[in-house]
Amino acid sequence: MKRIGAWFRRFMQGRYGTDKLNIAILTAGVIACVLAMVLQLPVVNGLLTLLSYACMVWAIFRMLSRQTYKRYEENRKYLRFIERIKDRSHRYYDCPRCRQTVRVPRGKGKISISCPKCKEKFIKKT
Repeated sequence: MKRIGAWFRRFMQGRYGTDKLNIAILTAGVIACVLAMVLQLPVVNGLLTLLSYACMVWAIFRMLSRQTYKRYEENRKYLRFIERIKDRSHRYYDCPRCRQTVRVPRGKGKISISCPKCKEKFIKKT
């Protein structure tokens, strides 16, 4: 048993492993699989089964990938997206000049926003 554990540790060395995005992908795959079992419509069942397999393969690909920086960036973008959805007290705008994301408080009406990176001023309604 120790030999199998040692082999697996050597195999996973330099590979990305799992993260929050992988967990979300696997959750979506499991939900699609359960829906495929519940819904007995042939076409829908086939599509949901295919979707669940695709999610599982994608999650395994990400887990075994040696391109750790790319997987890290994907996870970081996913976490930033989820954080934006959860943040109800702020609005996010992109600077028209440099595309820097600027966070401003919600419900202040029309305000002048100054980009912290390039100092461009633009007016938006919050």
